Amino acid sequence: MDEIRPVSGAPAHGLVPLFPPGLQAIYGECRRLYPDQANPLQVTAIVKYWLGGPDPLDYISMYRNMGRPAQDVQEHWHYVSFGLSDLYGDNRVHEFTGADGPSGFGFELTFRLKREVGETAPPTWPAELMQGLARYVFQSENTFCSGDHVSWHSPLDNSESRIQHMLLTEDPQMQPIQTPFGTVSFLQIVGVCTEELQAAQQWNGQGILELMRGICIAGGPWLITDMRRGETIFEIDPHLQQERVDQGIETEGSNLSGVSAKCVWDDLSQPPEDEEDSRSICLGSQPRRLSNKDTEQIRETLRKGLEFNSKAALPPISSQKQSHERAQSRKDSLESESSSAIVPHELVRTRQLESVHLKFNQESGTLLPLCLRGRLLHGRHFTYKSINGDTAITFVSTGVEGAFATEEHPYAAQGPWLQILLTEEFVDQMLGDLQELNSREETKLPREYSWPEKKLKISVLPDSVFDNPLQ
Repeated sequence: MDEIRPVSGAPAHGLVPLFPPGLQAIYGECRRLYPDQANPLQVTAIVKYWLGGPDPLDYISMYRNMGRPAQDVQEHWHYVSFGLSDLYGDNRVHEFTGADGPSGFGFELTFRLKREVGETAPPTWPAELMQGLARYVFQSENTFCSGDHVSWHSPLDNSESRIQHMLLTEDPQMQPIQTPFGTVSFLQIVGVCTEELQAAQQWNGQGILELMRGICIAGGPWLITDMRRGETIFEIDPHLQQERVDQGIETEGSNLSGVSAKCVWDDLSQPPEDEEDSRSICLGSQPRRLSNKDTEQIRETLRKGLEFNSKAALPPISSQKQSHERAQSRKDSLESESSSAIVPHELVRTRQLESVHLKFNQESGTLLPLCLRGRLLHGRHFTYKSINGDTAITFVSTGVEGAFATEEHPYAAQGPWLQILLTEEFVDQMLGDLQELNSREETKLPREYSWPEKKLKISVLPDSVFDNPLQ
């Protein structure tokens, strides 16, 4: 539970050593921006996380920012978190590893919310939103990067707003800081509509944010969230914005290399009574029990380049990490750290499969055209990682290096990790057949797509099938 109180300001000179250095460093950056707000309102966790409380962020400070009207920057409330970085340096929350690397997770969250006329105090709901994101980071140990997106599927303030998802970017004012416990950067949460989230998935988060910066009511230069915004950037400028997104997808492809999802796969090559079959992912049957060592190896492999939400109770979070560092080559490598790839290991023996059946829920299924058009046609790969276990499905193109699926054996598995290699010709065919998944209208479920000559079947099923797989 949280409480709201004013910050006590800078400590007296004689008490400086008692003031946590990590906390002091962040306060210092805030005071640089707000020298006249030494005592802002602050949401404080009553029971600190390191004392067993539920909220990882010790504090969230809330400042009034007057904006810059001449530059189309609206007046707004500015929220800053304290706790994702190492505030104390004594291992109570984060392992202290020295001053050279990141402090804790290496970042804090910020949020800019448009100030409504007549508001005299900042709303406190953004603090709970930030606590929710922090809980995800602490529980999954996955960090955020600029360009990442968060599928939230609910108005951020629990109203009727169209702002139901988030993108992340560098805060436009707060500079990275050096603390005695490492470096800290500041990532700003930006509220977006569903259509804008989908465009970020199809293309990339940074591209959509750049479009939003050019439209004052959609955020403007500092990407200020307006929960009352009723139009998407595509409704504000129907032709120009969509053309730029389509052009970006066509020329650059998508930087989204994987998502957490509700998905399973079946090996149709073996009869279901074959007890030696190592597939662990059959709906309607108990999965094969992996050893703890196998499970940890697979998790570590998937963790190498894709940042997944493995907690079903948390919102799906997908990373576009390292997109600005990617080489210009059209071919990603599954062995390359710089391509946000999965690095294969000898987890379990590789099996070639003759025929496979893929099953996705509706949200995951609608990303199949993105996978094919935005990734595989650009020589890249795309992974679905199940939120309900170790299951993973990776689609690869013929040019991806390091894959264990080949043109001769396009379906291959290592334990619960399936790879599917698709030729460009087959991708074009699938895009035509899956065209209805591009529609923004709800698709009547279940839907089945089959390519008998390729021995591949895909089903898009209701969520209930995945939530109760043994029923």
